[in-house]
Amino acid sequence: MAICLAAPAAAEVTVAALGDSLTQGYGQPAGEGFVPQLEAWLEERGADVALVNAGVSGDTTAGGLSRVDWTLTEEVDAMVVALGGNDLLRGIDPSESRRNLDGILSAADAAGVEVLLVGMEAPGNYGPEYKAAFDGMYGALADKWEVPLAGNFLGALTELPDRQGVMRDYMQGDGIHPNADGVALVVEALGPDVLDLVERAGEGR
Repeated sequence: MAICLAAPAAAEVTVAALGDSLTQGYGQPAGEGFVPQLEAWLEERGADVALVNAGVSGDTTAGGLSRVDWTLTEEVDAMVVALGGNDLLRGIDPSESRRNLDGILSAADAAGVEVLLVGMEAPGNYGPEYKAAFDGMYGALADKWEVPLAGNFLGALTELPDRQGVMRDYMQGDGIHPNADGVALVVEALGPDVLDLVERAGEGR
């Protein structure tokens, strides 16, 4: 008698989103922040995925490093690292930010967790040397740890030509955090990179 065994269904991939207020969903109603919108975007495209919101408002790269070990639980298969905005706001030396991000990526590597590193861009008023050091650290770390790099987290908004229109239609009143429509544009831009991350994590099991 022949026995036919059905192939097991692909297990759900758990992705931790390690970040700051942009990841946490500052000022957003439930379900409209970055993590829930991204999870819905991925599921609409057939991904069997659960996103863990590991964003903490106000967090710097140092804060992310201090909590990465307890973010990387046994259930986590992959991690999106999106930190650096608050380092910019505080004018922290990019060399310090780079060391912290390096520690985060080292922890993920030790845990065998797939990573997507998401960059940020410094404004020009910090000076060309600061901007070059800050902007360049993401690519350098992605090369060092052989992880994919997504461009500027807010690139989908900052690259739009009508700055006043962006502030009016896609940003909250503080001018720093996107509103729900702005988050949707961010998710559309970053979604394909996260989908690739989910697929790699699933294949790596």
